[in-house]
Amino acid sequence: MKEPIGVVGVITPWNWPLQQIVRKVGAAIAAGCTTVLKPSEISPLSGLLFAELIYAAGVVNGDGPTVGAAIAAHPNIDMVTFTGSMRAGVLVAKAAAETVKRVHQELGGKSANIIFDDVDLEEVVARDVTLLMRNSGQTCNAPTRLLVQRDQHAAAAATAARTADAIVAGDPRSEATEMGPLSNVSQFDKVQRMITAGIRDGAQLVAGGTSRPDGLEKGYYVRPTVFANINPDMTIAREEIFGPFLVIIPYEDEDEDDAIRIANDSDYGLAAYLSTRDSERARRVAARLKAGNIHLNGGRAGPTTPFGGYKQSGNGREEGVFGIEEFLEIKAVSGG
Repeated sequence: MKEPIGVVGVITPWNWPLQQIVRKVGAAIAAGCTTVLKPSEISPLSGLLFAELIYAAGVVNGDGPTVGAAIAAHPNIDMVTFTGSMRAGVLVAKAAAETVKRVHQELGGKSANIIFDDVDLEEVVARDVTLLMRNSGQTCNAPTRLLVQRDQHAAAAATAARTADAIVAGDPRSEATEMGPLSNVSQFDKVQRMITAGIRDGAQLVAGGTSRPDGLEKGYYVRPTVFANINPDMTIAREEIFGPFLVIIPYEDEDEDDAIRIANDSDYGLAAYLSTRDSERARRVAARLKAGNIHLNGGRAGPTTPFGGYKQSGNGREEGVFGIEEFLEIKAVSGG
């Protein structure tokens, strides 16, 4: 038998605020659970509007260290579902451990994007850089590590730079704008630190930099930034940056194993991307990548596709039947 787990504490992030609320609250309610919702203190308004539509459920506002921690530790809450950074996810899990409640987490990512030499390099690189820059790069499963053959590295870097430089940053209310500001000052400062770290460590800056985009003298705007000739051990190749920030890492020519090794050499495993015209190779490589969602040749997940990661990208899945089942307990009844 599958039964509702009980009361679910829902803690959501600021980067896709309404989407994350609907993903979690919708599945929990569909499973028959009562929910206590705490949206991010940085983007609370969508949560309040959502609560007006289902006002009987209620929303709990507040910051993570205070209200989020209280939800995670509360003995009358049977489960916590959390989306956010790995650091915060660890704190939620520790707080929940005292009452041995179930913890569902969707955490960070540093998703690899392997491009093989049998595709149109310029078309694919331009497509994937544009995808990365959506939401100002503030997307956990964005393809932030671009892996290309060493003999194609220079061409890939040139295309990525042209694509990044062409993105129009500005007021989100303007139809001409393609990229808005980052969400808050902490994120802005982090991206600036990471750009500085990349330059310090000897990476090749081919687009962007620490200055704001032209014509924008204030606000949390950053230039779409691309670094090339990246060593996989560099800080900017390993840490989640959460901004319009791409690193390009060469792998040895025609060496599938080297590409897979670099892709899997990460603490994260939320998503991976792969472009090749060889369908057999696509399936073979996808099976070896340690990530919860694999996107082949620009393929996008649908609303019934389970979403979640391996390793330090979290546990459990959202969306589809899998997402609803996260909020159910399994009861075995034997005899009669």
